[in-house]
Amino acid sequence: MKIDILAVGVHPDDVELACAGTILKHIALGKTVGILDLTRGELGTRGTASLRKKEAAAAAKILGVVFRDNLGMKDGAFANDSSHQVQIVKKIRQYRPEIVLCNAIQDRHPDHGRASALVSEACFYAGLRKITSSLKGKSQEAWRPKAVYHYIQDRHVRPDFVIDVSAFAEKKMEAILAFSSQFHNPSSKEPSTPISSESFIDFIRGRMRDLGRDIGVDYAEGFTVERYPGVVNLFDLS
Repeated sequence: MKIDILAVGVHPDDVELACAGTILKHIALGKTVGILDLTRGELGTRGTASLRKKEAAAAAKILGVVFRDNLGMKDGAFANDSSHQVQIVKKIRQYRPEIVLCNAIQDRHPDHGRASALVSEACFYAGLRKITSSLKGKSQEAWRPKAVYHYIQDRHVRPDFVIDVSAFAEKKMEAILAFSSQFHNPSSKEPSTPISSESFIDFIRGRMRDLGRDIGVDYAEGFTVERYPGVVNLFDLS
């Protein structure tokens, strides 16, 4: 299966929180999108790994992605090394995405920045022919995505570009709230966390509004780039 966009998150729910609107918009445009979670989020204060797996599947169904995979790396203890890189290389070569979306380069959670570097480097190495990998006993061909874009998470980061997601904001919130163990749920008996309050959901909306304000729309999502993005002409810019 070849896809257009691969959205990678170190924890289940990273993708929903940061770029679900972008995913929904591109699916509506006819693009194919898949999600790759690196860990099961087993260190999370609320819920369990098995529950988050069910929630991730429900969120994926809401988004309409063509697949959601999980590499099962150890939450909080994975490293940016060759053994972890090759796991991602195999997925890049399997699905051959044109664009990869991944964690913020720097963020409050140390896993986010580490995963950002891990995914970015794996995307580069996936294009090197002398790095070999196989799937189901068959050698994989080298493949390098055209671009890697980093979504914005907890920390405020000045984006290099933003995408209007106004038409998809409510569906994004629905996908986020599929993770009922993690976010605001008045009936939950779990311990409170920085992301379980009702105000955190307001923060997510507020960030989208803030990013949208500068381009004159209701809601937007922002990304940073590793190299300058090119445009065909000035009229491609809004």
